[in-house]
Amino acid sequence: MVKEQILNFIKSSNKKYKSRNELLLDISKHFDENYNNVKTLVEGLLKDGKIVDVGHGKYKLIEETELIKGRLIGNNKGYAFVDVERADISDFFIPPTKLNGAFNGDVVLIRPLNITDLSQEAEVVRILERNNTTLVGSYERLKRGDGVVTADNNKFTKQIFIPRKKSLNAVSGQKVVVKVIFDKNNTNLTGEVLEILGDENNIKTLEMALVRSHKLYEEFPNEVLAEADKIPNEVLSSELKDRLDLRDELIFTIDGADARDFDDAVSISKNGINYVLGVHIADVGNYVKYNSELDKEAYTRGTSTYFPNMVLPMLPKKLSNGICSLNEGVDRLTLSCIMEIKPNGEVVSHKICESVINSKKRFTYDEVYSIICGENEACKKFEKFKESILLMNELSKILEEVKINNGMLEFDIPEPIFTLDENDKVKFVEAREQNDAHKLIENFMVLCNEVIAKHYAILDYPFVYRVHEKPTKDKIDNFIYFINSLGISTTDYGIEIDPLYVQGILNQLKGKSCEKVCNKVLLRSLQKAKYLEDCLGHFGLGLKYYCHFTSPIRRYPDLCIHRIIKEDLHKMVNKNRILELRDYVADSAYRSSEREKNATDAERDVDDLFKTYYMQDHLNEVYEGTISSVQSYGFYVELENTIEGLVRIENLPQDSYIFYEKSYKLKGNGHTYSLGDTVNVKAVMANLSERRIEFVLV
Repeated sequence: MVKEQILNFIKSSNKKYKSRNELLLDISKHFDENYNNVKTLVEGLLKDGKIVDVGHGKYKLIEETELIKGRLIGNNKGYAFVDVERADISDFFIPPTKLNGAFNGDVVLIRPLNITDLSQEAEVVRILERNNTTLVGSYERLKRGDGVVTADNNKFTKQIFIPRKKSLNAVSGQKVVVKVIFDKNNTNLTGEVLEILGDENNIKTLEMALVRSHKLYEEFPNEVLAEADKIPNEVLSSELKDRLDLRDELIFTIDGADARDFDDAVSISKNGINYVLGVHIADVGNYVKYNSELDKEAYTRGTSTYFPNMVLPMLPKKLSNGICSLNEGVDRLTLSCIMEIKPNGEVVSHKICESVINSKKRFTYDEVYSIICGENEACKKFEKFKESILLMNELSKILEEVKINNGMLEFDIPEPIFTLDENDKVKFVEAREQNDAHKLIENFMVLCNEVIAKHYAILDYPFVYRVHEKPTKDKIDNFIYFINSLGISTTDYGIEIDPLYVQGILNQLKGKSCEKVCNKVLLRSLQKAKYLEDCLGHFGLGLKYYCHFTSPIRRYPDLCIHRIIKEDLHKMVNKNRILELRDYVADSAYRSSEREKNATDAERDVDDLFKTYYMQDHLNEVYEGTISSVQSYGFYVELENTIEGLVRIENLPQDSYIFYEKSYKLKGNGHTYSLGDTVNVKAVMANLSERRIEFVLV
């Protein structure tokens, strides 16, 4: 039985039920289905807000009501907004009196109230999922021995009362993780200390506070580790049946020097004038079975999360660094996509199959780049691989040109890379550089992901796609207004904007001092990429078909579609299975998008903490930077090493400043500060607890 059947049943039913149990019994009888299975599915639909108890014994699909599902975005002033899932509806304003006990991050159902041209107001009618069942904050012990916790997240404005017996003997000034207990009226919140993180002034404590605030954990549950322990350390001969044996092929991995898990390996040869590119991806689905403890934990985590000093993997190290990782010199099970490509970059044929490989070399990007550059020492050392790598680079250049012709958008926005000492002290912060070796792997993975997505879109199987929708007209209009104000001319984009038009703007910006800043503004103007069960294309890559197939060790969507591919290869996909898979891919896509955003936010927060930590040792030093954001209260300056700090308006030369939002300017009678301007600044403050750096102009 699948959720779609229940939804259709409720949609067509006009019955009134005395209780939810009566509804469950009716569905069980109608479909001759086990009661507990029905109960699990119905509770899931209610929790997801797909069906709603509208009162008087009736249940309806949410689209049949006026209610809208969304996530609450609170603030420290009491009111909130609700970010709704539907792209055709703007966010709703929720006044403090209409929150009805909802807090920041909660998934809620809202009822629209007042809608005008300027705003939409609504009230919360139901809380579907609490986001704040646990919170991180600072503990303060009261005189009588009880305590209170003030949440680190200032959008959660209520203090949590901690009875003495539930405090784990925490003392004032410590960071703690608390379980929050909501009463019926949400007027008084009590809690229980689950974990003491340490002194609130300690860098490690502050890092773990950020990690816990995003509900991330280093340790795996015991039942997950126990299941992982049962998995063999080596590929068994019994697992090789019907697999394409590629162990004698020249296959190797190319990754960063600090990488520990290897999802993908590559190979290349020629068939006449055509290239034959093999992309071989770890067959994680062979070991992580659907609905196993490992799978449930991977689904919960959704992705691996990367911090300057540690990685929180999606799968235990036994798998992520062991049997699933394509380590050098050992047999590993893979899913291979072998593509024949014409000299113009057109894929003329492809084969998707289960395979077994033995990686002949674990290359770093720098080693491959040395070979591409023709460095004698590297070419001699890796003579066996030189021809393949040069052929790969040749194909990569062809694929790069195809991507550009498709309208792929290239943003020059560097990521930070941290160099730490043995005590996690930050020695250097630098902008990560990309070379042709990085591009080679990126081009091959993009092509493979496109081929896989197109294959299964044509088959019309349920699938998880990586979707990047077109930007809204308003946001693109604002961006064009901004770059026009910088003296950069643009043509009219007509009825609909396409990737080639945006690519043309990026090309105009190349080499200009404002290039990086304009790229950032443009990036903020585009939609966010997400996972979806519908193949809506990828605007940023200029592709009609796209998915994530190449990193199943660290991304759940990849693991999800690996399962579907393996079922297809084994002829297991029939009509009933397609119905079941629709539920699976819809749930996986939604959950993975949420977990990706959470991981990205966590990584950004911890990066900001380490940047602030670094700047504490570099106060009063002078830097050249670029104005990266302009606000009514001042502007932010980004340094070459990606560190960003605020210059407050009160610290600018005295003038009557006016903030021009659309053109990103602070303009006075004698001074003007605009996005993209180069300025010299001095760091005067680095506040660790707030992850805030402040500069003054020199």
